[in-house]
Amino acid sequence: MLLTIQSLTKTFPGTKALDGVNFDLSAGEVHALLGENGAGKSTLIKCLTGAYRRDEGEMHLDGRLISPTSTSEAQELGIGTVYQEVNLLPNLTVAQNLTFGREPRRFGLINSRAQKLAALEMLQGYGLDIDVGRDLSSYSVAIQQIIAIARAVAVSGKVLILDEPTASLDAAEVRMLFDVVRNLRDRGLGIVFVSHFLDQVFELTDRLTVLRNGQHVVTEQTAGLDRLQLIHHMLGRDLEAVEEQGHTGHAPIVERPAMLHFTGIGRAGVIEPFDLTVHEGEVIGFAGLLGSGRTESAELLFGLRRAQTGEARDQSGPISIETPQSAIAAGFGFAPEDRKTDGIVAELSIRENIILALQAQRGWARPLPRAEQDRLAADYIKRLDIRTSDAEKAIGDLSGGNQQKVVLARWLAMNPRFLILDEPTRGIDVGAHAEILKLIDRLTEDGMAVLIISSELDELVVAADRIIVVRDRRHVSELTGSAVTSDTIMQAIAAEDHAPAQEVAR
Repeated sequence: MLLTIQSLTKTFPGTKALDGVNFDLSAGEVHALLGENGAGKSTLIKCLTGAYRRDEGEMHLDGRLISPTSTSEAQELGIGTVYQEVNLLPNLTVAQNLTFGREPRRFGLINSRAQKLAALEMLQGYGLDIDVGRDLSSYSVAIQQIIAIARAVAVSGKVLILDEPTASLDAAEVRMLFDVVRNLRDRGLGIVFVSHFLDQVFELTDRLTVLRNGQHVVTEQTAGLDRLQLIHHMLGRDLEAVEEQGHTGHAPIVERPAMLHFTGIGRAGVIEPFDLTVHEGEVIGFAGLLGSGRTESAELLFGLRRAQTGEARDQSGPISIETPQSAIAAGFGFAPEDRKTDGIVAELSIRENIILALQAQRGWARPLPRAEQDRLAADYIKRLDIRTSDAEKAIGDLSGGNQQKVVLARWLAMNPRFLILDEPTRGIDVGAHAEILKLIDRLTEDGMAVLIISSELDELVVAADRIIVVRDRRHVSELTGSAVTSDTIMQAIAAEDHAPAQEVAR
């Protein structure tokens, strides 16, 4: 075995990111490392590459115990990594990037001719016929990825870690990259392939390992594993053991008036064009694995990403969603997945966080009177049961569930007609989880439409009237009525066909 990891453990304050994880990699193998957010994939890679120091466990490379304390030491041992965002210097030439830190010199100066020859030699066998004297930025992302791989192999040469390498590539570029990976495998490298595209995992890899909540779940031969079984491993549920909670949907969709129509909304490399009609008082769920395109779809609807195709309309005609500002003006709200990074301003008070969206809607030339700020803060602290001694307390001092309630209060204060919630209950306690779901139910009774993105299938089954399943950057299925179950959602996620998006049941 080329690489063996045994009982790897890594703990951060309040979190055990890795809990006795085992992993092994053979020479001449492409091994997929899979798992949802928080599974431990990134932590394992960082321990292996010296970015983190492990707390417990052992790592052996070629039968020798290793303990890299930096990425450069890991490279010297033979372990190289290529990330989704190419970690090279775009303002330097291809040759300069390939030889960076190891430049051939003559009389103490860099020998440019020898540097270009060395770069051409490094690129042999990668199928690239390019000018190594041109800046790296002049080439496509796919070619930059291959150049990054060539450098990593030249510097390291035993283990190559590819962390989401195809996330920004089109189909032709993926095929080109896969040809390179297969060639490296045939040359005897051990390759760790991290990806959220299951089709690519089944096409490229020999074995796969699934992590969940920092623990090793399973290692299997890829070819012998059923897709639905793989989804079970990743999401941590056995369909036969799931006791469905009753679906609490409201009146049938056809009985409620349409509020918004999105037609052909899409962006190349992000999500294929999709249609979506939103009805008054409706809860729509977006389901899919990490990286499937759930969040990206919502970001297009809110203008956080600019759509290249499509249009949005309401009862009065076309509306603009080109920017978050225009989406807010159209009556949209958006509570992001990462509340600590994108949702809250930790140093500001609860009051200041609550009034942010409303103040932005009014414009900063029309400041909200302090008395109105105080009234809104007191009102929403009471309505949402935000546990705090004072509205002036810094939001960063609150628990995760109370922070989430403040983010919701921010958007409710501007009374949106369409509210997008990305993982609204992630990282909060059971009590706060139930309170937020009850709040969503109350909001829709008043006619507000809500879009929920969630990795918790039971949560979607309970809350949503309709569920859109997203897979590999496509909206592939629509589930309504009796079809809104964990079983049908998982089957749609795992399906191999690529038929146009359809409504499975009404």
